[in-house]
Amino acid sequence: MAPGRQGVYTQHQTVTGALLDGRRTPLWKANGKGELKPQFWPDQLTSWLSMPLATEGHVVGILFPQITAGAEPQLVDRGRGVKDDDFFTAVTEDRYPDVFGLLPPLGDHTVLRERLGGLAHQGVVMNHDATATALVLKEAVARLDA
Repeated sequence: MAPGRQGVYTQHQTVTGALLDGRRTPLWKANGKGELKPQFWPDQLTSWLSMPLATEGHVVGILFPQITAGAEPQLVDRGRGVKDDDFFTAVTEDRYPDVFGLLPPLGDHTVLRERLGGLAHQGVVMNHDATATALVLKEAVARLDA
């Protein structure tokens, strides 16, 4: 592959091939229990998906997605707040270093959880229909940004 066109080393090669071929249908693990997910290096969001990278951002709210294959994409108003389980830690995930310096030592997320918990939040049910899911995501973002 050309430089910049190789997938992340933990990404299954069939996923890399599908992305390079322009195929977007879900790919499943051999046992049928789980979808093979694409993984991107930041520069590949631009080179593979034509998504420009932001240099800064401001958080106005938090989306709580639920992906259910046969469900109708929709907004849901379930009371869901930020929980300790929402955070990566060195114990649960060693591939995501704290590059923004947000996590305190020893995994005490109290301050961060409280700050994020004070933001607007929205639940959203999505499925594998990219067009229908995109519409409901736009609606969710508009609601958060209102």
